[in-house]
Amino acid sequence: MIANVLGTIGRTVREAIASVGFATRAFFNLLGVSPGAFRRPALISEQVHFIGNYSLVIIIVSGLFVGMVLGLQGYYTLQAYGAEQALGQVVALALVRELGPVVTALLFAGRAGTSLTAQIGLMKAGEQLSAMEMMAINPVQRVLAPRFWGGVIAMPILATVFSAVGVFGGYVVGVQLIGVDEGAFWSQMQAGVDVRADVLNGVIKSFIFGVAVTFTALFQGYQTKPTPEDVSRATTRTVVIASLMVWGLDFIMTALMFNK
Repeated sequence: MIANVLGTIGRTVREAIASVGFATRAFFNLLGVSPGAFRRPALISEQVHFIGNYSLVIIIVSGLFVGMVLGLQGYYTLQAYGAEQALGQVVALALVRELGPVVTALLFAGRAGTSLTAQIGLMKAGEQLSAMEMMAINPVQRVLAPRFWGGVIAMPILATVFSAVGVFGGYVVGVQLIGVDEGAFWSQMQAGVDVRADVLNGVIKSFIFGVAVTFTALFQGYQTKPTPEDVSRATTRTVVIASLMVWGLDFIMTALMFNK
């Protein structure tokens, strides 16, 4: 009984280590063929447009409501301390530092990430990738690399849109509905948000999240078995793995960036 349990645990750990090693090799292989993809920038710009369009609507709507909730909850919390004039700073810092990059990455994983996994998985099931190899075309360079860099470029743009719309939502609730002084709202935000320490760190977070989420989506689609059932399982794994990676990376980067 104990031997069977230990054997199962050992086999699971060995498979997990092998999967991480295989994913690492695939990641560096993807980076190695990326210069060839950059020689055809139209492919990357097409993917930026495609991936951005897939997520833009949900990013805007979610950012607006998150900002409105932040404005409402922040006002009630700050009012207890007589500091409701700092509402703009609280909303902006929460969005730029944390909620903008993190929520955007989670929404990106659920919307564009699953689409990328399904695309690659269906191409594999339809033997399109094998056909490219038969024609001496590297599918990693021709198919995966443009999608990877398209997602990496699109993520900071979407996170910026999310934060901007969220600040507007906080402004609508705090200033227009509740009655916080408009000058104080914007001046406190301008004084309290630092471009390098807050905005730049948020951009760095969103860039790293873009790398993690996009690569996870492409890797799950590329290594799945060419059957409809396995493609559907791969899309589910994309959301689960990418979401866990976002939370883990967010904790690590927050501890490193804002440890003063």
